[in-house]
Amino acid sequence: MINYIWFGMIALSVVCAAVNGRLPELSSAVMDGAGSAVELSITLLGSMCAWLGFLKIAERGGLTRLLAMGFSPIIDRLFPDYREDQELKGKICMNLSANLLGLGNAATPLGLSAMEAMAKKAGGAMPSRGMILFVVINTASLQLLPVNMAAMRASCGSAEPFGVLPEIWLTSLGALVTAVTACKILEGRSGGLSGWSR
Repeated sequence: MINYIWFGMIALSVVCAAVNGRLPELSSAVMDGAGSAVELSITLLGSMCAWLGFLKIAERGGLTRLLAMGFSPIIDRLFPDYREDQELKGKICMNLSANLLGLGNAATPLGLSAMEAMAKKAGGAMPSRGMILFVVINTASLQLLPVNMAAMRASCGSAEPFGVLPEIWLTSLGALVTAVTACKILEGRSGGLSGWSR
Protein backbone atom coordinates (compact mmCIF):
# COMPACT_ATOMS: atom_id res chain seq x y z
CA MET A 1 0.00 0.00 0.00
CA ILE A 2 2.77 2.42 0.92
CA ASN A 3 4.36 1.90 -2.51
CA TYR A 4 1.15 3.03 -4.20
CA ILE A 5 1.03 6.13 -1.99
CA TRP A 6 4.64 7.06 -2.84
CA PHE A 7 4.04 6.41 -6.55
CA GLY A 8 0.94 8.61 -6.46
CA MET A 9 2.83 11.45 -4.77
CA ILE A 10 5.69 11.23 -7.30
CA ALA A 11 3.32 11.08 -10.29
CA LEU A 12 1.29 14.01 -8.95
CA SER A 13 4.42 16.13 -8.48
CA VAL A 14 5.59 15.37 -12.05
CA VAL A 15 2.14 16.27 -13.47
CA CYS A 16 1.99 19.52 -11.45
CA ALA A 17 5.52 20.48 -12.54
CA ALA A 18 4.68 19.76 -16.20
CA VAL A 19 1.45 21.77 -16.04
CA ASN A 20 3.23 24.75 -14.45
CA GLY A 21 6.26 24.50 -16.73
CA ARG A 22 8.64 23.77 -13.86
CA LEU A 23 10.12 20.42 -14.88
CA PRO A 24 13.72 21.78 -14.77
CA GLU A 25 13.19 22.92 -11.17
CA LEU A 26 11.74 19.52 -10.30
CA SER A 27 14.74 17.72 -11.81
CA SER A 28 17.12 20.00 -9.90
CA ALA A 29 15.21 19.43 -6.65
CA VAL A 30 15.31 15.64 -7.15
CA MET A 31 19.09 15.67 -7.61
CA ASP A 32 19.67 18.04 -4.68
CA GLY A 33 17.40 15.94 -2.46
CA ALA A 34 19.19 12.73 -3.41
CA GLY A 35 22.57 14.30 -2.60
CA SER A 36 21.30 15.63 0.73
CA ALA A 37 19.89 12.20 1.61
CA VAL A 38 23.27 10.55 1.00
CA GLU A 39 25.06 13.20 3.11
CA LEU A 40 22.55 12.77 5.94
CA SER A 41 22.89 8.98 5.81
CA ILE A 42 26.67 9.23 6.11
CA THR A 43 26.31 11.71 9.00
CA LEU A 44 23.97 9.36 10.86
CA LEU A 45 26.04 6.28 10.06
CA GLY A 46 28.74 7.17 12.58
CA SER A 47 26.38 7.61 15.52
CA MET A 48 24.41 4.50 14.55
CA CYS A 49 27.56 2.35 14.37
CA ALA A 50 28.81 3.68 17.70
CA TRP A 51 25.56 3.02 19.56
CA LEU A 52 24.88 -0.35 17.94
CA GLY A 53 28.40 -1.41 18.91
CA PHE A 54 27.84 -0.21 22.46
CA LEU A 55 24.54 -2.10 22.72
CA LYS A 56 26.15 -5.30 21.39
CA ILE A 57 29.02 -5.00 23.89
CA ALA A 58 26.52 -4.38 26.66
CA GLU A 59 24.54 -7.45 25.65
CA ARG A 60 27.58 -9.73 25.55
CA GLY A 61 29.09 -8.23 28.70
CA GLY A 62 26.02 -9.05 30.79
CA LEU A 63 24.71 -5.49 31.07
CA THR A 64 21.37 -6.64 29.68
CA ARG A 65 20.81 -8.81 32.75
CA LEU A 66 21.71 -5.93 35.07
CA LEU A 67 19.39 -3.57 33.21
CA ALA A 68 16.67 -6.21 33.25
CA MET A 69 17.02 -6.47 37.03
CA GLY A 70 16.91 -2.68 37.38
CA PHE A 71 13.89 -2.29 35.14
CA SER A 72 12.34 -5.50 36.44
CA PRO A 73 9.53 -3.88 38.48
CA ILE A 74 8.36 -1.85 35.47
CA ILE A 75 8.74 -4.71 32.98
CA ASP A 76 7.03 -7.16 35.35
CA ARG A 77 4.07 -4.81 35.69
CA LEU A 78 3.77 -4.18 31.96
CA PHE A 79 4.61 -7.74 30.85
CA PRO A 80 3.45 -10.12 33.61
CA ASP A 81 3.69 -13.14 31.28
CA TYR A 82 7.49 -12.79 31.10
CA ARG A 83 8.35 -12.35 34.79
CA GLU A 84 10.46 -15.49 34.98
CA ASP A 85 12.21 -15.16 31.61
CA GLN A 86 15.33 -13.10 32.38
CA GLU A 87 16.73 -13.40 28.86
CA LEU A 88 13.55 -12.08 27.26
CA LYS A 89 13.32 -9.31 29.83
CA GLY A 90 16.90 -8.36 28.96
CA LYS A 91 15.98 -8.07 25.27
CA ILE A 92 12.95 -5.95 26.10
CA CYS A 93 15.10 -3.78 28.32
CA MET A 94 17.79 -3.23 25.68
CA ASN A 95 15.14 -2.27 23.14
CA LEU A 96 13.56 0.19 25.57
CA SER A 97 17.00 1.61 26.40
CA ALA A 98 17.76 2.21 22.71
CA ASN A 99 14.40 3.93 22.33
CA LEU A 100 15.08 6.11 25.37
CA LEU A 101 18.24 7.27 23.62
CA GLY A 102 16.25 8.07 20.50
CA LEU A 103 18.01 5.37 18.48
CA GLY A 104 14.98 4.13 16.59
CA ASN A 105 17.02 2.35 13.92
CA ALA A 106 19.29 0.73 16.52
CA ALA A 107 16.24 -0.33 18.54
CA THR A 108 14.69 -2.13 15.56
CA PRO A 109 16.93 -5.25 15.54
CA LEU A 110 16.69 -5.44 19.33
CA GLY A 111 12.90 -5.18 19.10
CA LEU A 112 12.73 -7.87 16.42
CA SER A 113 14.83 -10.17 18.58
CA ALA A 114 12.49 -9.62 21.54
CA MET A 115 9.44 -10.16 19.32
CA GLU A 116 10.83 -13.46 18.01
CA ALA A 117 11.35 -14.65 21.59
CA MET A 118 7.79 -13.57 22.52
CA ALA A 119 6.34 -15.32 19.47
CA LYS A 120 8.23 -18.50 20.34
CA LYS A 121 6.91 -18.29 23.89
CA ALA A 122 3.33 -17.69 22.66
CA GLY A 123 3.58 -20.73 20.38
CA GLY A 124 0.77 -19.69 18.05
CA ALA A 125 -0.09 -17.55 15.06
CA MET A 126 -2.08 -15.07 17.14
CA PRO A 127 -0.04 -12.26 18.78
CA SER A 128 -0.01 -12.29 22.57
CA ARG A 129 -0.97 -9.35 24.78
CA GLY A 130 2.70 -8.83 25.55
CA MET A 131 3.58 -8.63 21.86
CA ILE A 132 0.85 -6.08 21.19
CA LEU A 133 1.85 -3.93 24.16
CA PHE A 134 5.50 -4.15 23.11
CA VAL A 135 4.65 -2.81 19.65
CA VAL A 136 2.58 -0.01 21.21
CA ILE A 137 5.45 1.00 23.52
CA ASN A 138 7.89 0.97 20.60
CA THR A 139 5.57 3.09 18.49
CA ALA A 140 5.06 5.74 21.19
CA SER A 141 8.41 5.51 22.97
CA LEU A 142 9.77 7.97 25.51
CA GLN A 143 12.74 9.90 24.11
CA LEU A 144 15.13 11.03 26.85
CA LEU A 145 18.15 11.68 24.64
CA PRO A 146 17.12 11.76 20.96
CA VAL A 147 20.56 11.16 19.43
CA ASN A 148 19.36 10.68 15.83
CA MET A 149 17.25 13.83 15.93
CA ALA A 150 20.17 15.81 17.36
CA ALA A 151 22.48 14.48 14.63
CA MET A 152 19.98 15.55 11.96
CA ARG A 153 19.60 19.01 13.51
CA ALA A 154 23.39 19.39 13.70
CA SER A 155 23.77 18.36 10.03
CA CYS A 156 21.28 21.08 9.10
CA GLY A 157 23.35 23.74 10.90
CA SER A 158 21.55 23.95 14.25
CA ALA A 159 23.58 25.78 16.90
CA GLU A 160 21.77 23.83 19.66
CA PRO A 161 20.96 20.32 18.41
CA PHE A 162 19.53 19.34 21.82
CA GLY A 163 17.69 22.63 22.32
CA VAL A 164 14.24 21.06 22.02
CA LEU A 165 14.67 18.43 24.75
CA PRO A 166 11.93 19.69 27.13
CA GLU A 167 9.36 19.67 24.33
CA ILE A 168 10.43 16.18 23.21
CA TRP A 169 10.26 14.87 26.79
CA LEU A 170 6.73 16.22 27.28
CA THR A 171 5.30 15.06 23.96
CA SER A 172 6.93 11.62 23.99
CA LEU A 173 5.93 11.01 27.63
CA GLY A 174 2.36 12.09 26.88
CA ALA A 175 2.21 9.83 23.83
CA LEU A 176 3.61 6.86 25.78
CA VAL A 177 1.25 7.26 28.75
CA THR A 178 -1.76 7.67 26.45
CA ALA A 179 -0.82 4.66 24.31
CA VAL A 180 -0.11 2.31 27.23
CA THR A 181 -3.27 3.42 29.06
CA ALA A 182 -5.42 2.83 25.96
CA CYS A 183 -3.75 -0.54 25.43
CA LYS A 184 -4.41 -1.66 29.01
CA ILE A 185 -8.02 -0.42 28.91
CA LEU A 186 -8.70 -2.31 25.68
CA GLU A 187 -6.92 -5.35 27.08
CA GLY A 188 -9.21 -5.33 30.10
CA ARG A 189 -12.34 -4.88 28.01
CA SER A 190 -11.38 -7.58 25.51
CA GLY A 191 -11.19 -10.19 28.23
CA GLY A 192 -8.28 -11.89 26.55
CA LEU A 193 -6.60 -12.37 23.21
CA SER A 194 -9.83 -12.93 21.32
CA GLY A 195 -10.72 -9.25 21.48
CA TRP A 196 -7.27 -8.21 20.27
CA SER A 197 -7.43 -10.42 17.20
CA ARG A 198 -10.47 -8.64 15.75
